[in-house]
Amino acid sequence: METQAGKTALITGATSGIGHELAKLFARDGYNLVLVARTEDRLREVADQFRQQYGTQQVLTIARDLTDPKSPEEIYDETKRQGVTVDVLVNNAGAGEYGMFANETDLHRELALIQLNAVSLVHLSKLYLKEMVQRNDGKILMLASIVSVLPNPLMAVYAATKSFIYSFTESLREELRDTNVSVTALMPGATDTNFFAAAGAEGTRAHKMAQATGDPASVAKDGYEALMKGKDKVVSGLMNKAQVAMGYITPDTLNAASMRKLMEKPQEQESQESNDWLVPSLVLGAVATFALVWTFGRDLSWTDRVRYQYKARSAKNSLLDALSLN
Repeated sequence: METQAGKTALITGATSGIGHELAKLFARDGYNLVLVARTEDRLREVADQFRQQYGTQQVLTIARDLTDPKSPEEIYDETKRQGVTVDVLVNNAGAGEYGMFANETDLHRELALIQLNAVSLVHLSKLYLKEMVQRNDGKILMLASIVSVLPNPLMAVYAATKSFIYSFTESLREELRDTNVSVTALMPGATDTNFFAAAGAEGTRAHKMAQATGDPASVAKDGYEALMKGKDKVVSGLMNKAQVAMGYITPDTLNAASMRKLMEKPQEQESQESNDWLVPSLVLGAVATFALVWTFGRDLSWTDRVRYQYKARSAKNSLLDALSLN
Protein backbone atom coordinates (compact mmCIF):
# COMPACT_ATOMS: atom_id res chain seq x y z
CA MET A 1 0.00 0.00 0.00
CA GLU A 2 1.16 3.55 -0.72
CA THR A 3 2.76 5.16 2.31
CA GLN A 4 1.38 8.40 3.66
CA ALA A 5 4.53 10.11 4.94
CA GLY A 6 3.76 13.60 6.19
CA LYS A 7 0.06 13.02 6.75
CA THR A 8 -1.38 12.86 10.23
CA ALA A 9 -4.16 10.74 11.72
CA LEU A 10 -5.81 11.58 15.04
CA ILE A 11 -7.31 8.55 16.80
CA THR A 12 -9.39 8.73 19.96
CA GLY A 13 -9.41 5.74 22.28
CA ALA A 14 -6.06 4.80 20.76
CA THR A 15 -4.53 2.73 23.55
CA SER A 16 -6.74 -0.36 23.47
CA GLY A 17 -9.21 -2.39 21.44
CA ILE A 18 -10.24 -1.35 17.95
CA GLY A 19 -8.65 2.10 18.33
CA HIS A 20 -5.24 0.62 19.09
CA GLU A 21 -5.49 -1.72 16.11
CA LEU A 22 -6.46 1.18 13.86
CA ALA A 23 -3.52 3.23 15.12
CA LYS A 24 -1.21 0.33 14.20
CA LEU A 25 -2.49 0.38 10.63
CA PHE A 26 -1.92 4.12 10.29
CA ALA A 27 1.58 3.75 11.77
CA ARG A 28 2.36 0.88 9.39
CA ASP A 29 1.49 3.06 6.40
CA GLY A 30 3.67 5.97 7.44
CA TYR A 31 1.20 8.35 9.03
CA ASN A 32 2.22 10.67 11.82
CA LEU A 33 -0.08 10.15 14.79
CA VAL A 34 -2.05 12.08 17.35
CA LEU A 35 -3.10 9.58 19.99
CA VAL A 36 -5.88 10.50 22.41
CA ALA A 37 -6.83 8.51 25.50
CA ARG A 38 -7.37 9.07 29.21
CA THR A 39 -4.12 7.65 30.62
CA GLU A 40 -0.84 9.43 29.99
CA ASP A 41 1.37 6.46 30.95
CA ARG A 42 -0.38 4.11 28.55
CA LEU A 43 -0.22 6.71 25.79
CA ARG A 44 3.55 6.94 26.22
CA GLU A 45 3.86 3.14 26.03
CA VAL A 46 1.90 3.00 22.79
CA ALA A 47 3.83 5.92 21.30
CA ASP A 48 7.16 4.24 22.08
CA GLN A 49 5.86 1.01 20.58
CA PHE A 50 5.00 2.71 17.29
CA ARG A 51 8.31 4.55 17.10
CA GLN A 52 10.26 1.33 17.61
CA GLN A 53 8.09 -1.02 15.54
CA TYR A 54 7.08 1.24 12.65
CA GLY A 55 9.58 4.07 12.77
CA THR A 56 6.80 6.61 13.21
CA GLN A 57 8.42 10.02 12.99
CA GLN A 58 5.95 12.12 14.93
CA VAL A 59 3.63 10.89 17.68
CA LEU A 60 1.74 13.50 19.68
CA THR A 61 -0.01 12.12 22.77
CA ILE A 62 -2.91 13.99 24.37
CA ALA A 63 -4.34 12.65 27.62
CA ARG A 64 -7.97 13.75 27.82
CA ASP A 65 -11.22 12.27 29.06
CA LEU A 66 -13.84 12.83 26.36
CA THR A 67 -16.66 12.64 28.89
CA ASP A 68 -15.46 16.14 29.85
CA PRO A 69 -17.23 18.68 27.59
CA LYS A 70 -14.07 20.83 27.48
CA SER A 71 -11.87 18.05 26.06
CA PRO A 72 -12.59 18.42 22.32
CA GLU A 73 -11.60 22.10 22.32
CA GLU A 74 -8.51 21.29 24.39
CA ILE A 75 -7.47 18.57 21.95
CA TYR A 76 -8.00 20.88 18.99
CA ASP A 77 -6.10 23.72 20.65
CA GLU A 78 -3.18 21.39 21.42
CA THR A 79 -2.89 20.27 17.79
CA LYS A 80 -2.94 23.93 16.72
CA ARG A 81 -0.20 24.81 19.23
CA GLN A 82 1.92 21.93 17.90
CA GLY A 83 1.36 23.01 14.29
CA VAL A 84 -0.31 19.69 13.43
CA THR A 85 -2.68 19.41 10.48
CA VAL A 86 -5.09 16.51 10.99
CA ASP A 87 -5.68 14.76 7.67
CA VAL A 88 -7.66 11.86 9.11
CA LEU A 89 -9.90 11.97 12.17
CA VAL A 90 -10.86 8.63 13.77
CA ASN A 91 -13.72 9.04 16.23
CA ASN A 92 -13.25 5.69 17.92
CA ALA A 93 -13.63 6.32 21.66
CA GLY A 94 -16.85 4.99 23.13
CA ALA A 95 -18.42 3.10 26.02
CA GLY A 96 -21.58 1.33 27.11
CA GLU A 97 -23.68 0.88 30.25
CA TYR A 98 -25.37 -2.47 30.85
CA GLY A 99 -28.74 -3.05 32.48
CA MET A 100 -32.41 -2.14 32.52
CA PHE A 101 -32.72 1.58 31.82
CA ALA A 102 -35.67 2.11 34.19
CA ASN A 103 -34.16 0.79 37.40
CA GLU A 104 -30.68 -0.72 36.98
CA THR A 105 -28.42 1.70 35.15
CA ASP A 106 -26.88 4.89 36.49
CA LEU A 107 -28.13 8.13 34.97
CA HIS A 108 -24.87 10.02 35.48
CA ARG A 109 -22.91 7.28 33.71
CA GLU A 110 -25.41 7.32 30.85
CA LEU A 111 -25.18 11.09 30.47
CA ALA A 112 -21.39 10.78 30.43
CA LEU A 113 -21.76 8.01 27.83
CA ILE A 114 -23.82 10.33 25.60
CA GLN A 115 -21.16 13.02 26.00
CA LEU A 116 -18.42 10.55 25.04
CA ASN A 117 -20.13 8.63 22.26
CA ALA A 118 -22.09 11.42 20.59
CA VAL A 119 -21.43 14.97 21.81
CA SER A 120 -17.62 14.84 21.81
CA LEU A 121 -17.72 13.04 18.46
CA VAL A 122 -19.79 15.87 16.97
CA HIS A 123 -17.56 18.49 18.59
CA LEU A 124 -14.32 17.02 17.24
CA SER A 125 -15.88 16.48 13.83
CA LYS A 126 -17.00 20.11 13.68
CA LEU A 127 -13.56 21.44 14.57
CA TYR A 128 -11.54 19.32 12.15
CA LEU A 129 -14.07 18.95 9.34
CA LYS A 130 -14.19 22.69 8.81
CA GLU A 131 -10.46 22.67 8.07
CA MET A 132 -10.75 19.61 5.83
CA VAL A 133 -13.39 21.32 3.71
CA GLN A 134 -11.25 24.45 3.46
CA ARG A 135 -8.36 22.28 2.18
CA ASN A 136 -10.78 20.13 0.13
CA ASP A 137 -9.07 17.05 1.50
CA GLY A 138 -9.55 14.76 4.46
CA LYS A 139 -11.16 11.65 5.88
CA ILE A 140 -13.20 10.85 8.99
CA LEU A 141 -13.90 7.39 10.38
CA MET A 142 -16.84 7.08 12.78
CA LEU A 143 -17.11 4.04 15.01
CA ALA A 144 -20.75 3.07 14.67
CA SER A 145 -22.02 -0.48 15.26
CA ILE A 146 -24.46 -3.06 13.97
CA VAL A 147 -26.72 -1.76 16.76
CA SER A 148 -26.84 1.49 14.80
CA VAL A 149 -29.57 -0.25 12.80
CA LEU A 150 -30.80 -2.81 15.35
CA PRO A 151 -32.46 -2.25 18.74
CA ASN A 152 -30.28 -3.25 21.67
CA PRO A 153 -32.23 -3.75 24.92
CA LEU A 154 -30.15 -3.75 28.11
CA MET A 155 -27.85 -1.25 26.42
CA ALA A 156 -30.53 1.14 25.23
CA VAL A 157 -28.60 4.40 25.59
CA TYR A 158 -25.48 2.96 23.97
CA ALA A 159 -27.50 1.73 20.99
CA ALA A 160 -29.19 5.12 20.65
CA THR A 161 -25.82 6.87 20.47
CA LYS A 162 -24.68 4.45 17.77
CA SER A 163 -27.86 5.11 15.79
CA PHE A 164 -27.07 8.81 16.07
CA ILE A 165 -23.54 8.24 14.77
CA TYR A 166 -24.80 6.29 11.78
CA SER A 167 -27.40 8.92 10.84
CA PHE A 168 -24.88 11.73 11.39
CA THR A 169 -22.36 10.00 9.14
CA GLU A 170 -24.80 9.43 6.29
CA SER A 171 -26.00 13.04 6.48
CA LEU A 172 -22.47 14.41 6.39
CA ARG A 173 -21.62 12.28 3.37
CA GLU A 174 -24.45 13.87 1.41
CA GLU A 175 -23.40 17.36 2.47
CA LEU A 176 -19.81 16.61 1.40
CA ARG A 177 -20.52 14.82 -1.86
CA ASP A 178 -19.04 17.63 -4.00
CA THR A 179 -15.79 17.72 -2.01
CA ASN A 180 -12.76 15.48 -1.62
CA VAL A 181 -13.64 14.88 2.04
CA SER A 182 -15.13 11.50 2.92
CA VAL A 183 -16.85 10.18 6.04
CA THR A 184 -17.07 6.44 6.72
CA ALA A 185 -19.03 4.51 9.35
CA LEU A 186 -17.42 1.36 10.74
CA MET A 187 -20.09 -1.04 12.00
CA PRO A 188 -18.70 -3.96 13.99
CA GLY A 189 -20.65 -6.44 16.04
CA ALA A 190 -19.62 -7.78 19.42
CA THR A 191 -15.82 -7.49 19.56
CA ASP A 192 -13.35 -9.01 21.99
CA THR A 193 -12.18 -5.86 23.77
CA ASN A 194 -12.51 -4.39 27.26
CA PHE A 195 -15.89 -2.96 26.26
CA PHE A 196 -17.98 -5.63 27.98
CA ALA A 197 -16.03 -5.47 31.23
CA ALA A 198 -16.19 -1.67 31.35
CA ALA A 199 -19.93 -1.73 30.63
CA GLY A 200 -20.68 -4.42 33.23
CA ALA A 201 -21.81 -6.84 30.53
CA GLU A 202 -19.36 -9.69 31.07
CA GLY A 203 -20.85 -13.17 30.73
CA THR A 204 -23.65 -12.16 28.37
CA ARG A 205 -24.27 -14.18 25.23
CA ALA A 206 -22.96 -11.23 23.20
CA HIS A 207 -19.77 -11.25 25.26
CA LYS A 208 -19.29 -14.96 24.57
CA MET A 209 -19.85 -14.32 20.85
CA ALA A 210 -17.21 -11.59 20.98
CA GLN A 211 -14.70 -13.94 22.59
CA ALA A 212 -15.38 -16.57 19.93
CA THR A 213 -15.50 -14.48 16.76
CA GLY A 214 -14.85 -10.78 17.48
CA ASP A 215 -11.21 -10.09 16.58
CA PRO A 216 -10.51 -6.33 16.97
CA ALA A 217 -7.63 -6.47 14.47
CA SER A 218 -9.99 -7.80 11.81
CA VAL A 219 -12.54 -5.08 12.59
CA ALA A 220 -9.85 -2.41 12.35
CA LYS A 221 -8.62 -3.77 9.01
CA ASP A 222 -12.13 -3.67 7.54
CA GLY A 223 -12.65 -0.11 8.77
CA TYR A 224 -9.25 1.09 7.58
CA GLU A 225 -9.69 -0.31 4.09
CA ALA A 226 -13.19 1.16 3.78
CA LEU A 227 -11.92 4.54 4.97
CA MET A 228 -9.09 4.57 2.44
CA LYS A 229 -11.51 3.71 -0.36
CA GLY A 230 -13.90 6.48 0.71
CA LYS A 231 -16.81 4.11 1.34
CA ASP A 232 -19.86 5.29 3.21
CA LYS A 233 -19.92 2.35 5.62
CA VAL A 234 -18.66 -1.15 6.28
CA VAL A 235 -20.22 -3.88 8.39
CA SER A 236 -17.26 -5.86 9.69
CA GLY A 237 -17.51 -9.64 9.55
CA LEU A 238 -19.61 -12.08 7.57
CA MET A 239 -21.84 -12.98 10.52
CA ASN A 240 -22.50 -9.33 11.32
CA LYS A 241 -23.35 -8.63 7.68
CA ALA A 242 -25.85 -11.46 7.91
CA GLN A 243 -27.36 -10.13 11.11
CA VAL A 244 -27.74 -6.62 9.70
CA ALA A 245 -29.19 -7.88 6.42
CA MET A 246 -31.73 -10.02 8.26
CA GLY A 247 -32.51 -7.09 10.55
CA TYR A 248 -33.65 -4.96 7.63
CA ILE A 249 -36.39 -7.44 6.70
CA THR A 250 -37.37 -8.64 10.17
CA PRO A 251 -39.95 -6.73 12.29
CA ASP A 252 -38.39 -4.44 14.88
CA THR A 253 -40.19 -6.25 17.70
CA LEU A 254 -38.52 -9.54 16.73
CA ASN A 255 -35.16 -7.82 16.28
CA ALA A 256 -35.47 -6.27 19.74
CA ALA A 257 -36.43 -9.58 21.35
CA SER A 258 -33.55 -11.42 19.67
CA MET A 259 -31.04 -8.73 20.61
CA ARG A 260 -32.26 -8.75 24.19
CA LYS A 261 -31.58 -12.48 24.41
CA LEU A 262 -28.07 -11.85 23.13
CA MET A 263 -27.54 -9.28 25.86
CA GLU A 264 -28.77 -11.54 28.65
CA LYS A 265 -26.54 -13.74 30.81
CA PRO A 266 -27.29 -17.45 30.24
CA GLN A 267 -27.46 -20.08 32.92
CA GLU A 268 -24.29 -22.14 33.44
CA GLN A 269 -25.52 -25.23 31.54
CA GLU A 270 -26.93 -23.15 28.71
CA SER A 271 -23.68 -21.22 28.54
CA GLN A 272 -21.69 -24.34 27.67
CA GLU A 273 -24.27 -25.50 25.15
CA SER A 274 -24.30 -22.08 23.50
CA ASN A 275 -20.51 -22.15 23.15
CA ASP A 276 -20.68 -25.59 21.51
CA TRP A 277 -23.22 -24.38 18.96
CA LEU A 278 -21.92 -20.86 18.49
CA VAL A 279 -19.78 -20.94 15.35
CA PRO A 280 -21.83 -23.44 13.29
CA SER A 281 -24.99 -21.59 14.21
CA LEU A 282 -23.57 -18.28 13.06
CA VAL A 283 -22.52 -19.84 9.78
CA LEU A 284 -26.04 -21.17 9.34
CA GLY A 285 -27.43 -17.73 10.02
CA ALA A 286 -25.13 -16.15 7.45
CA VAL A 287 -26.10 -18.64 4.78
CA ALA A 288 -29.78 -18.22 5.57
CA THR A 289 -29.63 -14.46 5.40
CA PHE A 290 -27.69 -14.22 2.18
CA ALA A 291 -30.06 -16.72 0.63
CA LEU A 292 -32.93 -14.47 1.62
CA VAL A 293 -31.27 -11.28 0.38
CA TRP A 294 -30.25 -13.03 -2.85
CA THR A 295 -33.86 -13.81 -3.71
CA PHE A 296 -34.83 -10.14 -3.63
CA GLY A 297 -32.31 -9.32 -6.31
CA ARG A 298 -33.03 -12.23 -8.65
CA ASP A 299 -35.40 -12.48 -11.60
CA LEU A 300 -37.55 -15.21 -10.05
CA SER A 301 -41.21 -16.00 -10.21
CA TRP A 302 -43.22 -14.95 -7.20
CA THR A 303 -43.73 -18.61 -6.25
CA ASP A 304 -39.96 -19.23 -6.27
CA ARG A 305 -39.37 -16.12 -4.20
CA VAL A 306 -41.89 -17.21 -1.59
CA ARG A 307 -40.34 -20.68 -1.45
CA TYR A 308 -36.77 -19.43 -1.07
CA GLN A 309 -37.78 -16.81 1.48
CA TYR A 310 -39.58 -19.46 3.51
CA LYS A 311 -36.49 -21.68 3.46
CA ALA A 312 -34.23 -18.80 4.53
CA ARG A 313 -36.54 -17.81 7.37
CA SER A 314 -36.72 -21.41 8.51
CA ALA A 315 -32.92 -21.49 8.58
CA LYS A 316 -32.92 -18.30 10.65
CA ASN A 317 -35.28 -19.94 13.15
CA SER A 318 -32.82 -22.82 13.40
CA LEU A 319 -30.12 -20.27 14.18
CA LEU A 320 -32.22 -18.76 16.96
CA ASP A 321 -32.94 -22.23 18.37
CA ALA A 322 -29.25 -23.11 18.38
CA LEU A 323 -28.37 -19.93 20.23
CA SER A 324 -31.36 -20.26 22.60
CA LEU A 325 -32.74 -16.95 21.38
CA ASN A 326 -36.40 -17.80 20.87
